[in-house]
Amino acid sequence: MVKEVRSPDALDFERKMRESIVESAEALNESGVDFATFDDSRCNPQFWTRTEIGGLQLNTGVEPTVGIKDIFRNGHLYAFECATAMVIVMYRATIEAIGEEAFNQYFKDLFLWDWNYDENLRLITNYNKELTQRGDVVYFKNPDHAPSKPEWQGENAIKLENDLFYGHGIGITTEEIIIDSLNQERVYGSDISAYLTDESVHPDFNYLQRLSAGTVLPAANNRSFRYTVCSRIGSRNYIYKI
Repeated sequence: MVKEVRSPDALDFERKMRESIVESAEALNESGVDFATFDDSRCNPQFWTRTEIGGLQLNTGVEPTVGIKDIFRNGHLYAFECATAMVIVMYRATIEAIGEEAFNQYFKDLFLWDWNYDENLRLITNYNKELTQRGDVVYFKNPDHAPSKPEWQGENAIKLENDLFYGHGIGITTEEIIIDSLNQERVYGSDISAYLTDESVHPDFNYLQRLSAGTVLPAANNRSFRYTVCSRIGSRNYIYKI
């Protein structure tokens, strides 16, 4: 197998964006946003419209950067579940990495719901836990969760340090505490523990660097917005617009 050789600029772009993902996770944790299931999600109606399935659709005429930044600015107006939070964190980090002009050009008509994300984010899945890095999204699985509480089937989290993670609704804490929290929501009498899975995801840093440099043509304005499952992390689907 030929090992990929990356330029110093590419490595520096990835390093800075990973740092931005961590900073964005910390910022969302401090923003005042609440955890909520899809049934109870909410948003700032000035910039977003809540849909029937509990997703948040960017309002017509609102620039994507404005909509994303408002979540961090007026967090008390927003509530959503943990997968949506992960996408929001990566969107904010992408804005910081490629700039507002490029983000507004490529990331149009945003729809926040579960693992739905714009095709230009291009998440890459890694299946080796030992290769997980700072800024990756990981998944804690709770295989024996209480059936009446599907929101406790697992926790998406962003790795901040070696044993420090941000999970929306749980906050910034250790692997042990996240697992303990999930174990409190198992079926009665279960001794099957929650655990950190081998899977992790991160954006396609090389592709995003090309967006920042203006070397990728924008997606067609008349593309249809049907949703297609392209991969999974734990029990969550990744869905993007094509």
